[in-house]
Amino acid sequence: MPENVETPESVTDLTNKLEKLQRRQARNERAAHAKGLLQGICSMLKPGDTVLDCGANVGEVTVPLARTGAEVHAFEPDPFAFEKLSKATRDLPNVTLHNAAVGVSAGSIKLMRADNFADNPRGASVKSTVISGGRMINEDEGDTIDVTLVSLPDLVTELYNKHGELAFIKMDIEGAELDILELMLEQELYDKVRLTVAETHENKFKALRPRFKDLRKNVGLKYPATRVNLDWI
Repeated sequence: MPENVETPESVTDLTNKLEKLQRRQARNERAAHAKGLLQGICSMLKPGDTVLDCGANVGEVTVPLARTGAEVHAFEPDPFAFEKLSKATRDLPNVTLHNAAVGVSAGSIKLMRADNFADNPRGASVKSTVISGGRMINEDEGDTIDVTLVSLPDLVTELYNKHGELAFIKMDIEGAELDILELMLEQELYDKVRLTVAETHENKFKALRPRFKDLRKNVGLKYPATRVNLDWI
């Protein structure tokens, strides 16, 4: 082949580029959807409302929720993200921070981080999880972190008995939402919350996909998306 003549890209290379662009577009669309949904949620909140942000990470959702005047409980188990969250909310007295994971029971649990956490802690911290079997998660015993576990169903019941209806619950907790959402359905706890939204993670947990499918079906049969929305992002 003559020098300085570029070889055409292979079909595989072109296919990989196209798939990458499609994934990026899908992420952008999901992010835009979540941003619009958050704006709508904030418009319905008022001072004194009770709000739970589960999986608060560095506070990108917590801060707008707090600026409505609502009383926000923000849960984040990863120490790296919790430090950033603490700084982001330090001037917001209506935010109560919990350096803890949420689940269906109280106690302690192992937190696992993404394989690339050391290289990119800010980006990887959103993937930290207490559920084993996730894609690209480091489950080596020596790398896990013991964190506090709070029972979300118990907390919902406690806050409801104290303040009445909760205004809003957001869950983005990397697979741990499945057990909680199932139990909330069983115990009819969604009736105590004006709006519950969750990002579900069936794509990361192949073994849990049948349960996620059943959850979506059963929730959809009982509640409209304006009450329980499982497509947060």
